[in-house]
Amino acid sequence: MGGNKRLIVVANRLPITAVRSGKESWTLQRNSAGGLVTALSGIKDQFEMRWVGWTGVSVPDKKGQKSLSKALEPEGCIPVFLDDDTVDGYYNGYSNNILWPLFHHFSLPQPHNLKTARLIISQFTTYKKANEMFARVVLKNYKEGDIVWIHDYHLMLLPKFLKTENNRMVIGWFLHTAFPSFQCYRALPSRKELLEAVVAADLIGFHIDDYVNNFVETCTKLIGLERVPQGLQDVKGKLTRVILSPIGIEPQVFFQELATPQIPKIIKMLKKESKGRKIILGVDRLDPIKGIPHKLLGFQEFMETNRDWWDKILFFQLLVPSRTDVSLYQELEIEINTIFGKMCSDFSTMFTRHPILVKHKSLPFDELCALLSYAGKYNNS
Repeated sequence: MGGNKRLIVVANRLPITAVRSGKESWTLQRNSAGGLVTALSGIKDQFEMRWVGWTGVSVPDKKGQKSLSKALEPEGCIPVFLDDDTVDGYYNGYSNNILWPLFHHFSLPQPHNLKTARLIISQFTTYKKANEMFARVVLKNYKEGDIVWIHDYHLMLLPKFLKTENNRMVIGWFLHTAFPSFQCYRALPSRKELLEAVVAADLIGFHIDDYVNNFVETCTKLIGLERVPQGLQDVKGKLTRVILSPIGIEPQVFFQELATPQIPKIIKMLKKESKGRKIILGVDRLDPIKGIPHKLLGFQEFMETNRDWWDKILFFQLLVPSRTDVSLYQELEIEINTIFGKMCSDFSTMFTRHPILVKHKSLPFDELCALLSYAGKYNNS
């Protein structure tokens, strides 16, 4: 891999979970879940990859930071150390309380009063500080010729911060969420500053055409860029390519896992536990935009109108925990558990089993593959 070009991936989180086991010792576990980790597995052999991101834990002391940085080196990971206040304002605040809802066409925090306005300004200031901290780490580790690939709405200011320091740096930025319509986006304070920072990148990618068109239209109307066939161009002739680039997975990873000896054992256990029932499987991140309560209510309506299915079906909803510190997500979890509890009570008797199972957890990869295979194949056998 030594001859490959270096790719510096910059994302909010590292693909590693670190647990402190002593003053200068750490236990590391590589995260297998997550769209970005899964997608990048398909190109890992094409680049010498470095990953810059937040460690997910508070490490206030210099000894701890130094020892964790050293422990992460063999994994190709470079930590950004954010204190608790910065995480609260940058991640829980501006990223997930302002940008995430707005990008999915939710409204800004209510009510629109002075207190809310001050909160948004404060969170944006912290968001800017965090982006500057990421920039310092990238610049410290950058080597001439590296490609820098920045991911998601957490780091919209980063392309400009980096280009200001080194205009020769080749930078891509990819958005893993929706990008809203111009009418929605223009309600955002600091809207121009964010757009001007993002278009400092050389290449910008989105999942679908609608997001590409929304972004290009917004840039032409708000910051006066010209739409050209390749993307966007400013008055000085600087071109930013804007492309459609849907995220994907590496199918071979799943096929390889399904061929391992433990999969038939897990499937045998699933057959035994399901006892002939059909399984409907849902795998989602616990998030307000996923429509999980609506899915559960849809299943509830099916059960109410199909009494003969009560003991013939099992709806298994797997919910991967997400943003557990954000109140909106906590409220969603309570709502889902309430619906789940009512359905277990309504649709089971002394002689029938619960027709629904909700799990708030991530499954090991082998168990997830077995479950996907069983729900897709063995249900019909």
